[in-house]
Amino acid sequence: MIDAERRVGRPRADRRRPASGRPPREELLEAAAELFTHNGYAATTTRAVARQAGMRQATMYHYFGGKEELLAELLESTVSPSLELAGRLLADTGRPAALRLWELCRSDVLLLCGGPHNLGALYLLPEVSGERFTAFHRMRTELKAVYRRLLAEAAAAERHRWDAAGLALRSDLVFGLIEGVILIRRSAPHRPVEAFAEATADAALRIAGVGRPQAVSTPRPSSGPSSGPSSGPSAQAW
Repeated sequence: MIDAERRVGRPRADRRRPASGRPPREELLEAAAELFTHNGYAATTTRAVARQAGMRQATMYHYFGGKEELLAELLESTVSPSLELAGRLLADTGRPAALRLWELCRSDVLLLCGGPHNLGALYLLPEVSGERFTAFHRMRTELKAVYRRLLAEAAAAERHRWDAAGLALRSDLVFGLIEGVILIRRSAPHRPVEAFAEATADAALRIAGVGRPQAVSTPRPSSGPSSGPSSGPSAQAW
């Protein structure tokens, strides 16, 4: 078995590609993201991915088993940060649920649309139904469940009397809107992402039928780095 130190030391085949300083796995994922989103998944070969990353094809197989593994890891990267934030927001019961739901919507849109490549568009690939993508689908299901729980808390706070079917419908609509931004983003890639994310979060709460608190962010500390996705300028009530 080859140890991690030797893996990092594998030689490059293409010396014309400038070294980025990133680990080989990250370079391969970046190359795959660029090629999958610009050239298409089916049209991209493992040889092309390796060449784009400045490696031999054999070296690529040292890190990834093939295209499916690359695609699966890219898809999981579009969910895992939101899932981590969702867990923190669920535990933050001292703030209104509608506010926490708004922040999750906004953060999710920023994640899906904020990178250099429209990775969310890869959700639509027919290949994503395969067994290799079980972990991605499980993570997505867990994230959707948090959306539903936050929506249920927000509805209870406003004394809405939805039955289980009504709650399920509204949570499906909200989650569908958030994931649907990938299509809007593809048709208008130069739209300012921050404004797009906030407008989408506003629309999600309108669809859900719950009000948004006046302050949509926690106060920014007087000094030091941003406190996370919830920081930023406060918005006015509708």
